[in-house]
Amino acid sequence: MHWQTARFSIDLTRPRVMGIVNVTPDSFSDGGRLGDASAALAHCERLLAEGADILDIGGESTRPGAAPVPADEELRRVLPVLRGALAFGVPLSIDTLKPDVMRAALDTGADIVNDIDALRRPGALEAVASHPRAGVCLMHMHGAPATMQARPPEYVDVVAEVAAFLAGRCAAAQAAGIAAERIVVDPGIGFGKTVEHNLELLRRQHELLALGRPLLVGWSRKSTLGALTGRPVGERVAASVAAALAAMQRGAAIVRVHDVAATVDALKVWDAAGLGPAGTIAAPPGATRR
Repeated sequence: MHWQTARFSIDLTRPRVMGIVNVTPDSFSDGGRLGDASAALAHCERLLAEGADILDIGGESTRPGAAPVPADEELRRVLPVLRGALAFGVPLSIDTLKPDVMRAALDTGADIVNDIDALRRPGALEAVASHPRAGVCLMHMHGAPATMQARPPEYVDVVAEVAAFLAGRCAAAQAAGIAAERIVVDPGIGFGKTVEHNLELLRRQHELLALGRPLLVGWSRKSTLGALTGRPVGERVAASVAAALAAMQRGAAIVRVHDVAATVDALKVWDAAGLGPAGTIAAPPGATRR
């Protein structure tokens, strides 16, 4: 299975690692560490040296309780990083839920829109559909970042409800002209879910494969891992890698992580144990191939 993006067709015959690049002052794990474009680009280079396949660039924190950021400020943060990262010749994702930011990033050269709101905002479907090869990740979120964990979220069957939501958003995207091969889905670990909800999604993650689209999963440094281990955010590398491997064992095609080197090392062991041949990321003629 391949994921079609603006410049690249990403072969998902083995799991891919998406490296997180937070250009924000308030992200839950590394906010403020990449305060300008030069620091963010240096971080991009480090993630690529560690083995990242995709870079996910975001300018607005989506941690529980985070306040919204105006679109012009988000663009001020991410566009210089995006422009500089184009020189690396790898798939670039813009992590945003704002249609204006999506359009500007895609016009600048982003390959993928990673939207925690699954293109529900007015104009979002059109922004992605207007770029006929751009990839998109549709994520499930219960509520909004500012309020999603204000009180315990409730589900009758979290896996069935997440699957139904994602199926509906895939259908809406395809109805808007976004081809299926451009779409991956994300169950949204930690986005309006309790610890038990998150664990149930992991245990039964294989059920989401019935959607027929590749799964992108982000467990990296999440609070559920802190609840399980008792460790603070900065000490959750081992737990994050374990969760990533468990997600891959249950069919995840892409894992979104902070700790690329540790995850890639684990994947090397995974491959050596018989996962199969490494995939390739194929670019159109004349483009850089990775």
